[in-house]
Amino acid sequence: MKAVVIYEPGGPDKLIYTEVPDPDVKPGWSLVRIMGRGINHSEIFTRNGLSPTVKFPRILGIECVGIIEKSTDEDRLPAGQRVISIMGEMGRDFDGSYAEYALLPNDQIYPVDTDLPWEILAAIPETYYTAYGSYKNLRITEGDRVLVRGGTSGVGIAFLRLVKAKFPDMHVAGSSRSAQKTEAMLTAGYDEVILEAEGKLETEDRFDKALELIGPATLRDTFARMNETGIVCSTGQLGGEWCLNDFDPIFELPANGYLTSFYSGNVDEGRLQEMLDYIKENDVDVRPERVFTLDQIPEAHAYLDSSRSFGKVVAVDTIR
Repeated sequence: MKAVVIYEPGGPDKLIYTEVPDPDVKPGWSLVRIMGRGINHSEIFTRNGLSPTVKFPRILGIECVGIIEKSTDEDRLPAGQRVISIMGEMGRDFDGSYAEYALLPNDQIYPVDTDLPWEILAAIPETYYTAYGSYKNLRITEGDRVLVRGGTSGVGIAFLRLVKAKFPDMHVAGSSRSAQKTEAMLTAGYDEVILEAEGKLETEDRFDKALELIGPATLRDTFARMNETGIVCSTGQLGGEWCLNDFDPIFELPANGYLTSFYSGNVDEGRLQEMLDYIKENDVDVRPERVFTLDQIPEAHAYLDSSRSFGKVVAVDTIR
């Protein structure tokens, strides 16, 4: 089969499109014919050698959509079943989705009922599942003023679309370090773009709910922009910091406020289908910003690495 293999850490040029043996099915695992996969910042971290548990060579890719090719659980995962797989140790402890086929643990494969085209469905699993889980934990209600910290990211745009599809008049602000992305963010649907510099928002506005995608690097500044009883959902770590040191929740949280979190490793088969049903019922625009092919994954990484990156990026086997 064709695959993109990384043999040593480095830039996008270290992702090598090549031929590798087809995986052999083993008990408790099934073979998935991959029809599409999202490209994620966590895979860039791994490519750069920043995931110490990942050994090279490795086929990266932490999510995929596809069809069961060979099954060891015919009752739940019959051949031909449409499936989604995200997280676990795919693309880290064992080979992932940057390939035509992937051998995956049965308990990490989720059957889904959807007729979305592959290039559209490929944009959903990791990104929209993370955004949807965050949306649920934020308890969004009519009349909220909402902040998306890291508004140009794939999860940020997905969250914006989920919110606006159900609450089209809700005020949603997105933050960015680049003024050059203002027009694109407004076109995407943000009502307001807030610039930030050195981890500080350049605004005195306050919000009821905040999706924090930069993470511990900016979390305290987000707290400072919340109304009383506000909720902050810390979901991303785009700022490159993993912990909030010397955190005193009594004094640092908003008055009578709440801190919650979500990450896509909290996978539930029912919630996955619930998300797909929400997308269908609310006619959410889930189209990716950029679509590449499997052999163009190095180009997809270069795009995500660049200052031009915006929204969700996917790679499919062929572009129709």
